[in-house]
Amino acid sequence: MSALTLNVAVSLAGKALAFGREISAAPLTIAVLDAGGHLVTLQREDGASLLRPQIAIGKAWGAIALGKGSRLLALDAQQRPTFIAALNSLGQGSVVPAPGGVLIRDRQGAVVGAIGISGDTSDIDEQCAISAIEAQGLQADAGVSA
Repeated sequence: MSALTLNVAVSLAGKALAFGREISAAPLTIAVLDAGGHLVTLQREDGASLLRPQIAIGKAWGAIALGKGSRLLALDAQQRPTFIAALNSLGQGSVVPAPGGVLIRDRQGAVVGAIGISGDTSDIDEQCAISAIEAQGLQADAGVSA
C-alpha cells in the first residue's frame, strides 16, 4: 500500500471504536490522517466531549509531523519543553504531545498515515489505536510500548 485509502481509514476508525467498546473505554474520537497530514476520516462517538476532535487530530498530526508516535512527543515535552513550545508555534498549536497518536506503516514499513485517538486515558487511547492498526494487517508505530 503506497497511500492510505478512505476505505482503510474508515475501517481503522471502526476497528478502534469496536476495540474501545470491548474494553469499556470512555467515548472516543478517532482521527485518521494520510502521510501528508491531511484528515481522511474523523469519527466521534456519542458522548465524546467538546475538544476531542481537535485533540485526536493533534495527536495524529504531531506523529506525522515529527515521524514518531505521540508517546515520544510527550517525553520530548517533559525533557525539551522549549522545543515543543517552538514546534507548536510553528504548527499553529496543532501538536498534542500525549500518547494516542500512532504512525501507520504498511507491510514494507513505509509510513502511510497516522491515527489519533482521544477520549479515555492516553494509554487506553494508544492501545485502541495500536489494536486497530494491527487488526487491519498494518504495522503500528507508537515509538515505544504502552
